Amino acid sequence: MAKKEMKKILITGALGQIGTALLPVLIKKHGAANVVASDIKTGLPENISSAIHYENLDVRDATKLAEIIRQHQIDTIYHLAAILSASGEKNPQLAWEVNLRGTYNVLEVAREMDIFRVFVPSSIAVFGPDTPKENTPQDTILRPRTMYGLTKVAGELLGEYYVHRYGLDVRGCRYPGIISYEAPPGGGTTDYAVEIFYEAVKHRQYTCFVSAETRLPMMYMPDCLKATIQLMEADFSRLKHHTGFNISAMSFSAGELATEIKKHLPDFKYSFQPDYRQKIAESWPSSIDDSAAREEWGWEPDYDLAAMTNDMIKVLTQRQQQGLL
Repeated sequence: MAKKEMKKILITGALGQIGTALLPVLIKKHGAANVVASDIKTGLPENISSAIHYENLDVRDATKLAEIIRQHQIDTIYHLAAILSASGEKNPQLAWEVNLRGTYNVLEVAREMDIFRVFVPSSIAVFGPDTPKENTPQDTILRPRTMYGLTKVAGELLGEYYVHRYGLDVRGCRYPGIISYEAPPGGGTTDYAVEIFYEAVKHRQYTCFVSAETRLPMMYMPDCLKATIQLMEADFSRLKHHTGFNISAMSFSAGELATEIKKHLPDFKYSFQPDYRQKIAESWPSSIDDSAAREEWGWEPDYDLAAMTNDMIKVLTQRQQQGLL
């Protein structure tokens, strides 16, 4: 199926948590002239080169999407635009429209315009209370209780349909919670694992919105980017799965994370006051079996809890000292 190499890339949702970190990587790899960023937001962040093309895009607008692809001669799409889990429960109708309509538009336009390859990420939100909690299998029960999870299940199935029905090269992995210093949290249930670092460095205290015992699969942003690029560059003939690869790097409880941070910041104080996001977190696995990704495209993470915590605190402390935090 690999008829050519990636030449001109479009990223939707480019100003979100993952897009903000992925953009510089793709620019370095392919050149600023070959990367087009798009988002419903306006204005590029400071760490993104002003030399790249930027388009304001609502992914529900298929006509505008097609115009951008045609104008820039796009052959590869990283479709990151989405309404995440916690935000999706506040406005499930919008989550349905953006996540499902947006994904359908991307796949349908890609089919019509002979796009080379499409990346549509999924999430551990596809799992639900009926899914095995420990070492969750690659192929298992997908019965989520959130609109975000529901749309991600549908997105996986839709992507597989386009692979088998139309021969479109669609790929995706189920992101766990992503921890990053590149951009602020974007409305996800695992956002506590990002907020806690910012608050620990800035104020030395944090009140967590899930319980201390809540254990979830997590991943540091460098590993997230590594997995994304690695999957997109994998040999299609080796892939038995396509749109919903389990990937994992570490699993820890909120209490364990707080304890690890306190090793670096002894005066850090924390407490736990679970809110509506606790119920969402309890419906998700505590650990993931990612053996399919390891076997089919060689996935292997670089960061564990200790290495990730050390790096996050180091970078955020430097930013605080520079007056950037």
